[in-house]
Amino acid sequence: MERGENVKESRHLDKILLKNLVLKNVTGVDSWQRLKSQPVIINVWLYTDITAAGNSDHVTSSIHYGHVTKAITQLTEKSTFKSIEELGHAIVHLGCVDFGAERTTVKVEQPKALLHAAAAGVQLSRTKQDYEGLEDKKQVVTTGTVSGLGKEDIVFVKDMRLSTIIGVNPWEREEKQVVVVNLTVYPSEQREGEESNKSYHMRTMVRTLARYIEASDYKTVEAFAVAVARIAIEKCHVNKIRVQLEKPSAILFADASGIEVTRDRAWLNSVLEQEKQSNQVFAHHQVQEGAKEIPVSYTQTAYIALGSNVGDRVKNLYAALDMLETDCSSVVLDTSFLYETPPMYYTEQPAFLNAACKIATCLEPQQLLERLKHVESTLGREASFRNAPRPVDLDILFYNDLVMESETLTIPHIGIQEREFVLWPLCDIAKDMEHPKLYKTCGQLLSQLLKVAAETEEGVAQIDKVVPIQPQQLWKWKSKTYIMGILNTTPDSFSDGGNYVDVDKAVEAAERMKKEGADIIDIGGMSTRPGANDQFPEEEEIRRVVPVIKKLRERGFDLPISIDTFRASVAQAAIDAGANLINDISGGSRDPKMLSVMAKTKVPVCLMHMRGDAKTMMSKDNVSYENDDVVEDVTYQLHSLVQNALAAGVYRWNIIIDPGLGFAKTAKHDIEILRRLGDMVKGSESVLDGFPSLMGPSRKKFIGNLTGVQEADKRSFGTAGAVAASIAGGANILRVHDVRPMWEVTQVCDSIWRSA
Repeated sequence: MERGENVKESRHLDKILLKNLVLKNVTGVDSWQRLKSQPVIINVWLYTDITAAGNSDHVTSSIHYGHVTKAITQLTEKSTFKSIEELGHAIVHLGCVDFGAERTTVKVEQPKALLHAAAAGVQLSRTKQDYEGLEDKKQVVTTGTVSGLGKEDIVFVKDMRLSTIIGVNPWEREEKQVVVVNLTVYPSEQREGEESNKSYHMRTMVRTLARYIEASDYKTVEAFAVAVARIAIEKCHVNKIRVQLEKPSAILFADASGIEVTRDRAWLNSVLEQEKQSNQVFAHHQVQEGAKEIPVSYTQTAYIALGSNVGDRVKNLYAALDMLETDCSSVVLDTSFLYETPPMYYTEQPAFLNAACKIATCLEPQQLLERLKHVESTLGREASFRNAPRPVDLDILFYNDLVMESETLTIPHIGIQEREFVLWPLCDIAKDMEHPKLYKTCGQLLSQLLKVAAETEEGVAQIDKVVPIQPQQLWKWKSKTYIMGILNTTPDSFSDGGNYVDVDKAVEAAERMKKEGADIIDIGGMSTRPGANDQFPEEEEIRRVVPVIKKLRERGFDLPISIDTFRASVAQAAIDAGANLINDISGGSRDPKMLSVMAKTKVPVCLMHMRGDAKTMMSKDNVSYENDDVVEDVTYQLHSLVQNALAAGVYRWNIIIDPGLGFAKTAKHDIEILRRLGDMVKGSESVLDGFPSLMGPSRKKFIGNLTGVQEADKRSFGTAGAVAASIAGGANILRVHDVRPMWEVTQVCDSIWRSA
């Protein structure tokens, strides 16, 4: 029998209907992530021939719906199911196998499954032929390939109500309105060994879409609906989706106006190709400048854990990340922060460096595992006892929404929930990803683990967020506030211009700052004060800074050196000469080649917020902020710079942020940033939470305005106050001219705030 024949035949059969049967069952978790009994609403259609019962008026000649109801009730209320799909498959199996229906269609809804939606559910159809020939006669789940009905399976979300800006009318741009979203997701191809368990994926997708919807501000429902579909396919990895979007407030005498669109992965691939060829983006997507190119075939997403505790740990991790792209048919999409962690299980070994990354790949799970083992072997890992020291350790944590177990591979990774050294970095890039077997997000798993650990005798493990500031040296962000000494080799800087244009004098100044307590020296060859000339040739800027860096390294100067520039060629020349950090006042935005240099050199980078250039940054437009909220505006613009850097391949652990005091900001703005710095860099709801920050208040104009001290080099006392405020707000690095006095300020402030 051909695949389509049975479907066609079943359409001529009669249907026995069971409508809106309400039962209670433990099916996955409820909207608050609790494994509790919850209501389910079940609809069943049994396709059969009722001719005999119709002719004889004997119920025994048909399928007795009373018996069906009793069987479904017993199955549902006396069993526990991992997911709503598993329950649906069990009922379909009951109809086709136990009651002999030619075809069974089941719709199961959970009205309490999601916080912002009326219900979530599934609809499945199978025929008797789908179960014939199975080796395991008790097998409940089938892919429906015999009948072809498996392709008609759907998972749906009903009436998700959210608030957003949507509309072209002026009043619609002023206030959020309710939108009602209905989603229908069609299945992806099922892999061998994969469990049918997608409810958790739906919950994660809804959470992702809800955040996007509530933050969006589209003018048309057309662009809005297509954007929602695109995110579901591109970010949540669904194969095909139908989005129905309604605006209940749009038409006065109608219940709603809206639109319905259906999109699939083939459409997305076509869109990506069009965007690439036309070098433009559609309204439903925003391409990040300098982002890596991802091959169309790289449609799978995986999360990989990385660790090293033998040899040059940083070098090992960097080599592994490079080989993920060169040897593993993958592109690294995102990286976590970097953590130094104590060994677990076998504790008589050195501390580890741990991280996690997100990749796009075309490899199947087993193929990916084999390539990761190849990387480990190439980088020197040898067979040894379990949990032994190793140059590099790579584990697959998640692969799409897959749940599988074989002799060599278990996905999700079996140890995620018990390992802080896995959960900390994983939460940096996948905090809201739900564990398919534990029904908790990564963030919830970490919170739970920390709570349990705090109650033990050993307490919470000592885990340090670190940055590889230079070869063989890590900075631990929690340990102290770091002092960056300013060394301007310019003739026109605002407070020390012309002092260090001579190479020998510049070198002496760097040595002096080291003795005074500096942790890093920031060398700049261009003044960026308001009104300065920032258009002179790059060769001149290189001539001013590279000889100083070279001479310092020749003399054995062992502090890290930062290069203060927004020009890619200058940054590259300085790194080649011995610099270790790129400090870019434009956040990588002024020179289109800068992000590439940052990613290629793998050095720490500081992304600063500013607008315009030296001549225009203090214009009326550039010092005007939306809703007059400089902190919120700067926060989100910095977040955009961070996302651009990550997309270009800069590692998250190498990124430092700087709000840019005095750059496109009035004195009032500078003070507001200092006052609310904690909200910007430490707030759990901030998009910048977790990123270390640099502050540069030294001798700035706002200090002169507050103190009346007009000569910039005499503003040390005012600078000390701003330095103290910065440390209280959570700053990690202070960029200062007067190193010794500010070092003393940090000693006092660290003892007050960091030791607490």
